[in-house]
Amino acid sequence: MKILVLFGGASSEYEVSLASAAGVLRAMEGRFEPVTVGITRQGRWLYCAASPEDIESDAWQRPDCAPAALSPSRGDRALLVFRGGKTERIAVDCAFPVLHGRNGEDGTVQGLCQLAGLPLAGCGTMASALCMDKDRAHKLAAAAGVAVPRSFTLRPGFDPETALAEAAGLGWPVFVKPVRAGSSYGVSRVEGAEGLLPAVENALRYDGEAIVEQAIDGFEVGCAVMGNDRLITGALDEVELAGGFFDYTEKYSLVTSRIHVPARIDGEKTAQIKDAAQRIYRALGCQGFARVDMFLTPAGQVVFNEVNTIPGFTAHSRFPSMMAAAGMDLPQVVAYAVDLATEADA
Repeated sequence: MKILVLFGGASSEYEVSLASAAGVLRAMEGRFEPVTVGITRQGRWLYCAASPEDIESDAWQRPDCAPAALSPSRGDRALLVFRGGKTERIAVDCAFPVLHGRNGEDGTVQGLCQLAGLPLAGCGTMASALCMDKDRAHKLAAAAGVAVPRSFTLRPGFDPETALAEAAGLGWPVFVKPVRAGSSYGVSRVEGAEGLLPAVENALRYDGEAIVEQAIDGFEVGCAVMGNDRLITGALDEVELAGGFFDYTEKYSLVTSRIHVPARIDGEKTAQIKDAAQRIYRALGCQGFARVDMFLTPAGQVVFNEVNTIPGFTAHSRFPSMMAAAGMDLPQVVAYAVDLATEADA
C-alpha cells in the first residue's frame, strides 16, 4: 500500500511533527510504501524522497523537491506533483497525517482528505476539530459524565475586571491556555491576580480565544486508545513532576519529570480511568487512535484534561510507549492505524 505521509506544517509545532514523522516512517519500513510530503512553515506542500534522518534534522527540503497537492476529486486518490511544466499523478491508498497543532491536527487536513475520498489514519474532521478545542471538548466530556475543570473563556477585547473576578472565583492558582493549540505552547500557571492578564495575552498569541481553568490537584495520567467500533487501550502512563507543570520543555526533554508506564495505580482505578477514556473518545467522535489525558486527584476522582488526536510517534513518545506496554510495538501500531483507516472507509 502507498501511504501519503504528511509532516511539518504551518504550526508552532513544526519541529515536533518532524520527529514524529521520522518515527512513523521507520515503523513503515518493509510494510508500506510511503509517499512523503513535507509542508513548510509557510504552508507550501512539497513532494520529496527524504529519509527519516533528513526529516528529523529538518534537512528534507532539497532541490529535487517538487510542489504538490492532493487531488480534491473524489475517487482520484492521487497526489498531484508539479514538475518541469508537467503534472505527475501518484496514486495513494491512505493518508497518514503526522501533523501537530493548528493547520494539521485541527480538522483542516482531515477535511481535505475526506473531501478527496481518501482513507484517513486517525480521527476525522469533526473529532479533530472538537478535540483541538479545549472548551468544547470539555463540555462534551462533561455531558458524557466525566468530571472536567471549572473554566471560562476570553477573547480579545475582554473586560479585565470581569476576567479577574471570574478567575478569583475559580480559586488560585489557575491555568491559562490557548483554546486551540498543543504541546503546551502559550500555557501558563498563574498563582495570583497579578499574573493573569500577561498570561492571557500570551495565550492569545497562539489562538483567538484563551481558556482559564481551575488547577486540579493530583497528577496527570494518559490512556492510549485505538479503534473505530471496537476499542482497545494501551497501558496507562503517569506523569511524575518534580515541580511546575508539564510544559513544552518537560514534554520533550523530561528535565525534571518522569513518565511511568504502566502508571503506579491499582487495578480498580486503572479500569475506571480506561472506562472514562473510552467514554471521552466516543463522545468526541474519535476513530483510529488518540491519547486521552486526565488527572487523578488525591481523592481518587478522574478529571478530564484533553485529547491528542495525533500524539507523538517517536519510539519514546507516550502513545507508543503505552501501546508497547500492552504488547503492541510501533510498527504494529502504525499498521493497525492503516487497517482501521481502510476499515472506516469500507
